[in-house]
Amino acid sequence: MTFENHFKQRLKTQQQIGLWVGLADAYGTEIAANAGYDWLLIDGEHAPSDLRTTLAQLQSIAAYPSQAVVRPPIGSVQLIKQLLDIGAQTLLIPMIETVEQAELMVKAVRYPPHGIRGVGAALARATRWNSIANYYATAHENICLLIQIESVAGLENLDAILKVDGIDGIFIGAVDLSATMGYEGNPNHPEVQKAVVDAIQRIRAAGKAAGILSTTHDVTQQYLDLGTEFVAVGVDTSVLMNSLRDLLAQYKTDTNRPKIEAGY
Repeated sequence: MTFENHFKQRLKTQQQIGLWVGLADAYGTEIAANAGYDWLLIDGEHAPSDLRTTLAQLQSIAAYPSQAVVRPPIGSVQLIKQLLDIGAQTLLIPMIETVEQAELMVKAVRYPPHGIRGVGAALARATRWNSIANYYATAHENICLLIQIESVAGLENLDAILKVDGIDGIFIGAVDLSATMGYEGNPNHPEVQKAVVDAIQRIRAAGKAAGILSTTHDVTQQYLDLGTEFVAVGVDTSVLMNSLRDLLAQYKTDTNRPKIEAGY
C-alpha cells in the first residue's frame, strides 16, 4: 500500500495552479477541491485552521485529484510532527530567513538517523495506522518540503538557503516582502516585483521549484511566463466576498466597495 505525493512528483515537470484556502472548514475546502485546482493551501498561519480542522480538510481533499499543501503558523518541530502524522505530505513553512532555519525544517520532516521527526506510527493516519509497509524507510520520498522566503533578510540569504539539501521548493511571500522593503501593502510595486522576479529566477536556476501567490491577472501571468512551478491564483475568502458583493450590487446601489485583493 503506497500513498504517492503527486504534487511533489509534478513539481519539476509541470506548472501547478493552486488556491489559498482560509475558510478553515472541511465543507468549503471540499468545494474548492471539487473545482479542480491542482493544489489547495490549507492555511494555519493567518486563517483559523488548527490541528483538528486541518485533519478534516485533509480528509475532505483526499477524495479528489487536488493535492493538499499545509502551512503551519510557524516552523515548529513539534507541530510539523503532528501535521505529518495526521497525513500532511506537503508543508509550506513560513518566515524562513537563514540556512540554520532551513536545515532544521529538513530535519523536522525526516526520521532519525537523518532527522528528528518523532516516531509514533501506530497512532498516525500517515501510516494508515501501521498499514503501510516500510513507512519509516520511505516516508521522506513522499514528503515535500516548501519554505517561504518573505523578507529582505531571507532574500539576502537565498543563495545559501538554495544549497540546503532536502528543500523541494521555495515560495516567495510578496506581501510580507513588500513590507520589509518599505512598501507595505504594495506587493506589485516595481521594486518589489523586481526582487520577486529575480528570486524566482535564482530559485529555478538552482534546480528548485519556485512558488508564489498572486491575485492580479497580469502579474500572475508574468510569473507563469517565468516558469514558476506552483502558483496560487486566488484566496477562497476573497473569491467568496467579491462574488457576494457583486451579486448584491446587482440589486442594491449602495455597495460600491473596492475589490478585495489578497496575497502572502
